[in-house]
Amino acid sequence: MSEPGTNSRQNELGDFLRSRRQKLAPKAVGLPAGRRRRTPGLRREEVADLAGIGVDWYIRLEQGRSVRPSAATIDALARALRLTRAEHRHLRELTENSDRRAFVRETVPPAVRRAVEQLNLPAYVTGRRWDILAWNAAADEIFAFSRLADADRNSLLSVLTNPATRRLFGASWADEARRMVAQFRATHDLWAGDPAFHDLLARLREGCPEFTGWWEAHDVSGVAAGRKSLIHPKKGRLKLEYASFQANDDPALKLVIYTTV
Repeated sequence: MSEPGTNSRQNELGDFLRSRRQKLAPKAVGLPAGRRRRTPGLRREEVADLAGIGVDWYIRLEQGRSVRPSAATIDALARALRLTRAEHRHLRELTENSDRRAFVRETVPPAVRRAVEQLNLPAYVTGRRWDILAWNAAADEIFAFSRLADADRNSLLSVLTNPATRRLFGASWADEARRMVAQFRATHDLWAGDPAFHDLLARLREGCPEFTGWWEAHDVSGVAAGRKSLIHPKKGRLKLEYASFQANDDPALKLVIYTTV
């Protein structure tokens, strides 16, 4: 079965390259600023020259046209654009062939669900679209997942559009929300054009005024462990450390576990 949204993925590839090019100052790659530039960042010709590829060929990539760059070309573009490790991986994934089918919400195996429920530490399981699929009582005490409607049980929707969650994060909300958007971008671009992801973006745009600006920046970051500082209405200030793990039964499932710092 062919992949839905192939053209959408190519468009995301073009947007991603354009966003990195426009954010890269000539000075950062050893080029003179020269006369005043009409647009920020590098010119397409400069990127192509730095990567050692043809200008027309690079333009086709930014235009989202059907072009399959080699692994060597991807690495050259990553070096030319000074991509981070997460951005380099994202560029490579966007150019890979895929037999991706239409998104279907995952089901948590009973054994995994029982294991999560019996953990004493706050823990929950999410899917590829960041839907919250299972959680335990300790996580519910903090994040109140059980109070959300089933259609609202999504990490992004909860943090970006739920006023209660926004209050929970307090002054750190904007930094946390923007970090999550950059992490989700790496997943979304591989599913660009899929109706389930399209609907999620529409809800985020409608429910979070800041989201559109963050999304158009096209920042990409990897998922890693970290810390969160929360202001809970009953528990007071909480400082938590979290780590995530993939399930062997289904790598699309991610287990997130919190510990108190």
